[in-house]
Amino acid sequence: MASGVEVNDKCKIIFEEIKKDKKHRYVIFNIVDEKQIDVEVIGDRDAEYDSFLEDLQKGGTGECRYGLFDFEYMHQHQGTTESSKKQKLFLLLWCPDTAKIKMKMLYASSFDALKKSLVGVQKYIQASDLSEASKESVEEKLRATDRV
Repeated sequence: MASGVEVNDKCKIIFEEIKKDKKHRYVIFNIVDEKQIDVEVIGDRDAEYDSFLEDLQKGGTGECRYGLFDFEYMHQHQGTTESSKKQKLFLLLWCPDTAKIKMKMLYASSFDALKKSLVGVQKYIQASDLSEASKESVEEKLRATDRV
């Protein structure tokens, strides 16, 4: 079910700047007036994952958000001693357990619109608490898509 929430063009522009130009590390999106997904915070290219988590929760304990992060990690191919740096874009739907049902529904039903407009995201993750959004948990999910 689509929510009728539109994706602001600025979201697509910032996404391209992360994906192609590597200008930023991450971006946090929020829904404004239940009508439009917009850019709330842009993380510098040298920003850490902890900053991403902080910005994701800036709205408060009852607020949902979307977060796009350009995740980097080292990957060692099976049978080799060399490691290579991997980069994967993931889109996170952050809906804490403390958020109101109406807000969770709005964010969940608008997630598809955002997914469709951000072409090239490798992984979609939903998190309702910090353990699901932790760096370790996310890296595990991203590594699961690697070829060995």
